[in-house]
Parts: sequence; C-alpha cells; structure tokens
Amino acid sequence: MLRIAASMGKKNKNKKKKVNPKRERYAKLRKEKPSIMTFTTPDITPEQQKQRQEDERNIGLFWRYNRSRRMTKGIGAKSKR
Repeated sequence: MLRIAASMGKKNKNKKKKVNPKRERYAKLRKEKPSIMTFTTPDITPEQQKQRQEDERNIGLFWRYNRSRRMTKGIGAKSKR
C-alpha cells in the first residue's frame, strides 16, 4: 500500500479541467431553480376551517385504530417466524 501511495504524484492545481461535451450541450435546457420556495395557503372561511379540522380528526382516528390491521397483511408486514 505504501508503494502505491509513494508512486502517486501531487495534483497540479493549475491544470485545466476537462469539459464534458454532453454537459455543455444540455446546459441551455437546464432551468435554474429558486433556492427558497414561497408557499402561502389561501384564506378559507370559518366553515371550511371547521370542515378541515373535522377531516384531519377523522384521518387521525383512522390511522390510530386501523394501523395494526393494515400492517398484518401486505408488503410492509413482517413475517411471524
């Protein structure tokens, strides 16, 4: 291992990097993505807020009580060996 490490030379910092022709060709098609996503929720009426809370509560109850039954069958279930 020492012989290989000793035979390797130091990197030349002034050496030009190779240009990838495929990357250059498709650079114009690549879109710049914004670094910060701004997301605003629309204003909802009190009726819609109440409906949303009720829906979230029902989903929470569903996951709370039906999770064990779902995990006994299917892909994500562990075998009982």
